[in-house]
Amino acid sequence: MVIVKSWQKIFALLMVVFLCFGCSKVPSTSYNPWAVVSVPTEAKLFDIGFTENPQHGFLVGSNSTLLETNDGGNTWKPLELALDDDRYRFESVSFALQEGWIAGEPSLLLHTTDEGRSWSRIALSEKLPGNPIAVQALGENSAEIATDVGAIYKTTDGGKNWKAQVEAAVGVVRNLERSADGKYVAVSAKGSFYSTWEPGQNAWVPHNRNSSRRVENMGFSQDGQLWLLARGGQVQFSDPAKPEEWLEATNPEFSTSWGLLDMAYRTPNELWVSGGSGNLLVSTDGGKTWEKDRDVEQVAANFYKIVFLKPDQGFVIGDRGVLLKYQPDVAKAAKTEPTA
Repeated sequence: MVIVKSWQKIFALLMVVFLCFGCSKVPSTSYNPWAVVSVPTEAKLFDIGFTENPQHGFLVGSNSTLLETNDGGNTWKPLELALDDDRYRFESVSFALQEGWIAGEPSLLLHTTDEGRSWSRIALSEKLPGNPIAVQALGENSAEIATDVGAIYKTTDGGKNWKAQVEAAVGVVRNLERSADGKYVAVSAKGSFYSTWEPGQNAWVPHNRNSSRRVENMGFSQDGQLWLLARGGQVQFSDPAKPEEWLEATNPEFSTSWGLLDMAYRTPNELWVSGGSGNLLVSTDGGKTWEKDRDVEQVAANFYKIVFLKPDQGFVIGDRGVLLKYQPDVAKAAKTEPTA
């Protein structure tokens, strides 16, 4: 009996040690640069884009949701478009100066040349592989669309004609990202592998994931370096010296049950990563060390998209119509405060 009780004590001690080891030890940020913005919808929001005027922008989402701001994103008003159905899923919005595009599903593409005062629907071929889920405005009458099976098309005449950029689609994708210089990375629907493509290549290049963890999301840094979020809260970066290889994986927060969903660079060295249950973390040294913004944990939402249009203009999109806006004045004041 004495031996049994001793083993029970040892087991309890080991459990305490294990639980403490799994506790979050990531430090808290000294300030919170994010403000919750009231949005007049509970529809799921997917993307945000601004015209050449940094005060004028649009939010898009499910159920044909289109919201407009004229004060930099502090307030939003809904817009209604004359479509044949109000159940379209607006996935992506992009502007180049006054010209903008909205892509969505099923098979929808909208175009404006007057900063969104009027929108026209662009006819898409019934043979288009998949539904458009990403659009990038490239300049006057020029844009690029990508579909949910990895087909990429480009127009230079305002959407009258489109030229395929790849010979074959890549298959159903979980998510797809485009770099500033036109490269793409796509994660397979189950996160079991990913594919890359860059201008000049005839087809996507498939890559096996480099661990047993399924890939959640991928994207590009400002210098073109790849980043990867894997299940279990893991972050990984491609090797700058050897783009085909990966640096050692890290966990911004050692033990998490909420998962990482998206990452975005505010500057070449400052990056933010978001996750479920109101989790938001920041690194100011390119991902070597992390801090957690615990002031936003009270927001009841999963943060699944981060967008920085400029270093001083950023947003975090959450579910159920949740939107956070970056406050550069708060961040600047905190960084210039004298230390004791």
